[in-house]
Amino acid sequence: MTQTGPNYPRNCWYMAGWSNEVGDALLRRRILGEPILLFRTADGAPTALTDRCPHRFAPLSAGAREGDLVRCAYHGLAFDASGQCAHNPFSATLPKGAAVRNWPVHERDGIAWIWMGDADQADPALLPDFNTLFRDGAEPVRGLMPMRAPYEFATDNLMDLSHIEFVHRGSFAGAGVIFAGKHEVRRDGDRLHSNWWMPNVPAPGHTYGIYERSLPTDHWLDMRWDAPASMLLEIGATPVGEPRETGVIIHQAHIITPETADTAHYFWASTRGSGVASEQGDAMLFAMMTQAFEQEDKPIIEAAYANLDGRDFWDAKPAFLGIDAGGTRARRLVEELIGRETRAA
Repeated sequence: MTQTGPNYPRNCWYMAGWSNEVGDALLRRRILGEPILLFRTADGAPTALTDRCPHRFAPLSAGAREGDLVRCAYHGLAFDASGQCAHNPFSATLPKGAAVRNWPVHERDGIAWIWMGDADQADPALLPDFNTLFRDGAEPVRGLMPMRAPYEFATDNLMDLSHIEFVHRGSFAGAGVIFAGKHEVRRDGDRLHSNWWMPNVPAPGHTYGIYERSLPTDHWLDMRWDAPASMLLEIGATPVGEPRETGVIIHQAHIITPETADTAHYFWASTRGSGVASEQGDAMLFAMMTQAFEQEDKPIIEAAYANLDGRDFWDAKPAFLGIDAGGTRARRLVEELIGRETRAA
């Protein structure tokens, strides 16, 4: 089941992994269909190379580290962090054309980002800001979920949080409060915001233990989207009429990176309502998030994609409810970005 034509822009930052995933070991991760090798050099710098030896195309990740060199497990060519062949075990002469692509990588907010397009355009100023994940002074609870669906289908899910009432009955469904909410989508340059405002509703689940469940609150769900699929969700509630900044607020990262045209890496992270890290509390939060994503979101997203039976999303003529405008506009904006790249090529 493969879509026709490119379904992702290349001149933008994609999440390659959490910073703590990238270390001395050779990590292979497929991104936009490309096999990528990730590791850190001796000075701690993250490095990304195409994970394919140019001799007989074995994955370099199956080889071994020798200092900052990676030696291929097939015929022993060794490559440095720039991707250049640095040693040929059979000759003092290095084979012509023996190099692999080095991809720009930049770290910010505990995330290793990779630029999959024109390296000259890899501007760190374009990185999405996820600094709020560290607002309580502790590492967020985080994870990674593989998805057998294109990344846009996860964006549809996240930019239309009305699905909570139906998909997440076993975790954090909101007892129907979202039906009384007001939803808006707005565009700010190449950024989208898909926000829900639910005034005077019972305290939502993320406030339990801090607010009484019967306390009337003003509740909001604010989702920020940066192309192609980097989303920051603010979940907040405050006693009715009180300023937002005095409320109980959780920030979540939902960052989707295409693996192939038909599969994706779903990276997620969450802060804590209490702002206090604890082994027991973090284990409970991780279990709840894992249930919500792996047992609730993942099955319906994958089933929806599979149920298209290979047809293009737009050709299937999806119905629209209004509340799904966030996902629709994100799809159109990605297409706009791809169009810009195509015209500039």
